[in-house]
Amino acid sequence: MSQVLTPQRERWLLLTLAGVQFTHILDFMIMMPLGPQLTQMFSITDAQFGLLVSAYTLAAGASGLVASTYIDRFERKRLLLVLYGLFGLATLACGLAPSYIGLMLARIAAGVFGGVLSALSQTIVGDAIPFERRGRAMGVVMTSFSVSTVAGVPLGLFLAAHLSWHAPFIGIAGLCAVLGLLAAWSLPLMGAHLVDQTGRSILSSVRQVLADVNHLKAFAFSGLMMFAGFTVIPYITIYMRANVGMQAEQVPYIYLCGGVVTLFTARLFGRMTDGWGKVPTFRLLGVAMLVPLMALTLLGPQPLWQVLVVSTLLFACMSGRMIPGMAIVASAAQPPLRGTFMTLNASVQSAAMGLAAFVGGLIIRRDAQGLVEHYWMSAALGACASLAAVWLVGRLSLHGMGTTATPVE
Repeated sequence: MSQVLTPQRERWLLLTLAGVQFTHILDFMIMMPLGPQLTQMFSITDAQFGLLVSAYTLAAGASGLVASTYIDRFERKRLLLVLYGLFGLATLACGLAPSYIGLMLARIAAGVFGGVLSALSQTIVGDAIPFERRGRAMGVVMTSFSVSTVAGVPLGLFLAAHLSWHAPFIGIAGLCAVLGLLAAWSLPLMGAHLVDQTGRSILSSVRQVLADVNHLKAFAFSGLMMFAGFTVIPYITIYMRANVGMQAEQVPYIYLCGGVVTLFTARLFGRMTDGWGKVPTFRLLGVAMLVPLMALTLLGPQPLWQVLVVSTLLFACMSGRMIPGMAIVASAAQPPLRGTFMTLNASVQSAAMGLAAFVGGLIIRRDAQGLVEHYWMSAALGACASLAAVWLVGRLSLHGMGTTATPVE
């Protein structure tokens, strides 16, 4: 890293990155509970809504491929500020979109900048935080998921219900402006990686990343980790409304309860990641998530509390496995190539999420009564991906350990 951070500066660094991640995650997540409202307003099918969700992630994947050629050639802080400003403008365009096509184009623009932001934030954590504290650091940054579900999604749904669906996106854009100023003040300059770029061509870092077999395994692991959840997640609200019988005003409780619990479990899983081990913690949570994943897609009309128990367990396990998972991915990269690696990884993750959401939309369908069918098949496909990730994680080598998990082939 470019400078040694004091504990206070390190704390501000992590909180700022958590804020950036919060707006990026909320911008993506707010689309999913708006599904019933958008499908009705624009007269689109569930598959077309899935394409609207996928457009964001697929655009993020494509932009990540481009960003991999330049991310390690710029100082981290300045690059983050530029990308974050453009992301805020794209989110504002989502809020001002007048039609389905207009919203689609704005979502693509937001994905172009949002996907790179996520990779850059994770790169900064990998650069700035030592290996032995990286799990806790990822736990702090990943609380952004919890906060977005606790406060962001319910508030966004409240604004959408009482104002319009445009309001949540306009609110996120305003928050981006505030957090951008905080990032400009709190983030240190980070340019130590630029020394290793001397004499390299634009594509040489990409070639070096792709030539490392361990990197390719890490990409496969990362893609499976994301695919596992996104065959199901985009359609939770649609299924809960159609099959379980939840009312529109009850839907925010799914995100509120899930977010409150993960606020606590994220810190717990962060400590487990550093104390018990990154790989064992991931394996435990990767298997544990299979139970609520399948259970959620088999629910019929149930009391609200039973639905919330299942959905909250799913949120806790799914977000929890991301803490050791991303610590593993960041540690699998060769340090001089971490920026390029993490950007390519963001592309892999975005493509996996987009593909999963698209495939999930093709699998489910409505019967004559309007009930969602075959949702459990989407969950079964996600469960297979999760088990594959649990198997593959033990074959990765991690930089920064005294001994690697497995020698690089």
